[in-house]
Amino acid sequence: MAEWGGAEESDLKAAGAEKLLEGRCGIRMKGWLIESYKRPILNSSALREWEEKLGTSHFPEMVFGESSLFLIHFKTGVKLHFNALDALRGWKQESLPPVEVPAAAKWKFRSKPTEQVILDYDYTFTTPYCGSETIEPSREKRISDDGCGNLHWGDTDERLDLAVLSSKEPILFYDEVVLYEDELADNGVSLLTVKVRVMPSCWFLLLRYWLRVDGVLMRLRDTRVYCAFDSNDNAGPTVLRENCWREATIQSLRAKGYPSDPAAYGDPNLIIQRLPVVMQKTQRLKISSLADS
Repeated sequence: MAEWGGAEESDLKAAGAEKLLEGRCGIRMKGWLIESYKRPILNSSALREWEEKLGTSHFPEMVFGESSLFLIHFKTGVKLHFNALDALRGWKQESLPPVEVPAAAKWKFRSKPTEQVILDYDYTFTTPYCGSETIEPSREKRISDDGCGNLHWGDTDERLDLAVLSSKEPILFYDEVVLYEDELADNGVSLLTVKVRVMPSCWFLLLRYWLRVDGVLMRLRDTRVYCAFDSNDNAGPTVLRENCWREATIQSLRAKGYPSDPAAYGDPNLIIQRLPVVMQKTQRLKISSLADS
């Protein structure tokens, strides 16, 4: 459920922010529209449509296909959005080999109990997805005279200002959206969520893919996106994105003296520092016209 962080109407007014009306969940502030949608799990007919779109019959147990989070910058038309369909496209393209687990023999019957199903695909639904971005068509003319614009992420040495998250600023808006989830036949969890927090000075979001295969593996792929509000209305938004992938086998953690009991690994926030970094990079969103590219 969306929260307003205990912010009073006076806090919203002082920050130049306003809640969305008519049952919508989000906030309008400093030239940004930030809105979340939470919808039920996809039904069987919708999943059949997704099978055609993605070319696969394999899906997580719970796909919240109509749930999403998006952020639109009015002046430039930049739209950042997070959804399950694009995340599963990333899973399909990456196509990791299936994790070998002792319980795999039992899992062969998980999808179709009357029929043996060989797990020859990445049943963890691990995705490299770090979000989607577009320029809203109605706003492209503000990017370039010919009505065309490009968005791309360029590597940067800049760092996200994570200290702002522990500041005493009021939280004007907060929400968490689950995109998909699978309990791996009661042998762990595969979970993709996106959280957003809006404060008077910035917005911050965390897209997190969390995998725990009991007794075997833990994998954490975090994408943090940060934007400080600019007082210059004519400037484009400065958006930074940090990708950090961590992974460790339970065997390697046990060798370091950490417990192997799955109950010790229920919350990724409590064990994140135990997982070694596989890859980390920071990028900055760049906006340019075709003439500049």
